[in-house]
Amino acid sequence: MSILKSFKKKQKNKWKRYAGILHLWLGLCSGLIVFVIAITGCIFVFHDEIKDVVYDWRFVPEQNRPFVKPSIIINNLQDIYPGITADMVVYNTPNRPATVHIFLNEIPHDVYFNPYSGDLIHIQNLNKDFFMIVETLHRFLLLPEEIGKQVTGIATIIFLFMLISGIVLWWPKKWKKVSHNLTVKWSARWRRKNYDWHRASGFYMILPAMFLAITGLAFSYEWVNNSFYTLGNLNSHVEAFNEPKAFPDVFESEPEAIDMAFFTTIAKLPNSEMYFVWDQGQGLPIITGAYPKALAFDHQSNFYFHPQTGHLLTTQFYNAKSGGVQLQEMTYGLHTGQYLGVFGKIMAFIGSLFIASLPVTGFIIWYGRRKKNS
Repeated sequence: MSILKSFKKKQKNKWKRYAGILHLWLGLCSGLIVFVIAITGCIFVFHDEIKDVVYDWRFVPEQNRPFVKPSIIINNLQDIYPGITADMVVYNTPNRPATVHIFLNEIPHDVYFNPYSGDLIHIQNLNKDFFMIVETLHRFLLLPEEIGKQVTGIATIIFLFMLISGIVLWWPKKWKKVSHNLTVKWSARWRRKNYDWHRASGFYMILPAMFLAITGLAFSYEWVNNSFYTLGNLNSHVEAFNEPKAFPDVFESEPEAIDMAFFTTIAKLPNSEMYFVWDQGQGLPIITGAYPKALAFDHQSNFYFHPQTGHLLTTQFYNAKSGGVQLQEMTYGLHTGQYLGVFGKIMAFIGSLFIASLPVTGFIIWYGRRKKNS
């Protein structure tokens, strides 16, 4: 019996030794990137709330009249920037401006208009916007997109392996002493407190960290996004949505058709807080969308219109979408905590902050041991 116990102990120690080596080298390879991703995610969580306080042009006086036609906003924009291409107008709650996204000399800008008069309110250079820089750093490390998303994606996958190896290292030798691995001995020296913090916070954060990492991977890899579609459609019958085909005899959408599409969408879902109308051009259907809450990108309903007549072709209400499509569309809200409102954002903020601390405390542990052994 003692021989069997000794064998099991050696096997357990062997797995812990392998896990320790894996944890160390993966951490040294990806720690800095994981820290940057986590800390920028932490900063970005409340970007809308902060910008609402800092920028007064994010609000307009509410008026008791309908929104101006999207064609008027587009015409006003093209008067300011002749020849500019603008294919989407976004409307929010009655006290917020309408927005058009454009490129000026290949630089992205958001242009804000009064939704009741169509007058210009503000032009924002997104390359100089603090939170857009933070988001680009979070997603691409300020590298070209195709390169940056691979770097952050690989670092995130490495981080997932680190979480698994961390649990192996955390696993107590005797379960009656498990409390030692779940607490920080605040009376100890700072190196011991740092070690306890790394070990305990790593355990408590493993599920939130995995959740944030996996939902984040959907923005780097199409196969992850597709897996959400498959997961959401498990045990359900899925009918594929057939988007209306192009109209080859129509070269471009009529302004009247764009306006009709927008106001028909409002009539269909009048209680929505955010709408968009998108002119796809070249004979493609005009697409509109309606969201229950402003600045929240889930529970989207879509409508398709003829680009010349503005007649409604087909509808795709949120409740009619498959579970897979719904899960894909809520990925952003789940990743940022937006889906659960302020509570979700607080949880995402705390989770990102704790994740950012793990590479720091882990590096201190490694450096302290290396210095001690030198």
